[in-house]
Amino acid sequence: MEMMKTKQQAIAGGIYLVINPAMDEDVLLNKLTAALRGGLQAVQLWDNWAPGADKHALINKAGELCQSYDVPLLINNDWQLLIENPLLNGIHFDEIPDDIAAIRAQVSREFIAGITCSDDLLPVTYANENSFDYISFCAMFPSPSAGSCSIVMPETVRQARALTAMPLFVSGGITPANAGQLKVTVPFDGIAVISGIMSADDPEEIIKQYKDAAGI
Repeated sequence: MEMMKTKQQAIAGGIYLVINPAMDEDVLLNKLTAALRGGLQAVQLWDNWAPGADKHALINKAGELCQSYDVPLLINNDWQLLIENPLLNGIHFDEIPDDIAAIRAQVSREFIAGITCSDDLLPVTYANENSFDYISFCAMFPSPSAGSCSIVMPETVRQARALTAMPLFVSGGITPANAGQLKVTVPFDGIAVISGIMSADDPEEIIKQYKDAAGI
């Protein structure tokens, strides 16, 4: 199956949606469809699968939806799924991987690579040195979806911008109401969102509000 985007074209900024595969599948896919209509930069399948889940079945359904909107679909942490499913366009690591060169060799095709960063800038340096494609900071504000992420100080993101030209995403507790003020103090290119979109009655409309508020 042909890849829809090259790695270099894939992620620049905008709204990055993280979807929870433990959600009811019909609800998840309906919300994803509405969000794609609103305009997404990327979609990530969070590493939160229900026991016994058919991962490839959901990847195929989500991947076909994303492909129809020319939006890349990434998997969280489980990079071996990239080998098994061509509808996946990349991987998001929560931590620095043991051997990215070996992973790339085994996947044996171009893929997008991103990583989470908190207040420790080591992942930024690592990502820069290993030709990753973006960084996501977690969390800017307290959020149930952010899990164990520590709160990131604005100065950390500013320091990251001085270290790299890679797109910087921010996440955790960001809403249309606070996104504009955050943009004043933090040099980000995009916002990564889970519950702010997936719990909304109208994901398409809420994405437009995020974009308008942050000017992205």
